[in-house]
Amino acid sequence: MIVERLVVGPLQVNCYILGCRATGEAIVVDPGGHVGDILATLERLDLQVVKIVNTHAHFDHMLGVRELQEATRAPFLLHPADVPVLGRTQQHAQAWLGIDPGTPPAVDEFLEAGQLISFGEEALEVRLTPGHSPGSVSLVDHKGRRVFTGDTLFAGSVGRSDLPGGDARALLQSIQTQLLSLPDDYEVLPGHGPATTIGEERLHNPFLQAGAAFQWLS
Repeated sequence: MIVERLVVGPLQVNCYILGCRATGEAIVVDPGGHVGDILATLERLDLQVVKIVNTHAHFDHMLGVRELQEATRAPFLLHPADVPVLGRTQQHAQAWLGIDPGTPPAVDEFLEAGQLISFGEEALEVRLTPGHSPGSVSLVDHKGRRVFTGDTLFAGSVGRSDLPGGDARALLQSIQTQLLSLPDDYEVLPGHGPATTIGEERLHNPFLQAGAAFQWLS
């Protein structure tokens, strides 16, 4: 699988372009802005977008979706539990950044836990990982032994749960059951910041240690 990371938008979102070497089909995960750079990278890699997939609908991950939809005609995929979050993207972008991103994009297909997102000869397993938002998902590339965690799990940290729809207990449960159930060597590619591994976070992430987790939730 081709994996290309671009840091985009005012809040430095990791946007991932994932491509099939055999067919040239690709998906774009979390296009949070800089659509011109995304399109230029796709052209450089000779890839055609067949799906736009968001791990969740917070505005910083959404800012480039509609423009990319219009440029590529690719369908936009999101988990249905994040539709209320999607409806607030315009309001939140105005409150946080003082910008109006316009009407939120229309969702073309809804993601389901356990489904496979296919592009060419590649596929990602969808795992529902709520807590940062109600419909947050993580995308597992078992063949490449990596997982795209959105804002659920970061290197040395976890996603915030104090935004509307957030739930700290659900977040930790999602990480324990859906992410730490993966083997230690799986690479973690988060929605912000550097990559890590499941094993590194299992051993050293301060939010995932039993005592720290109890204090955090208290």
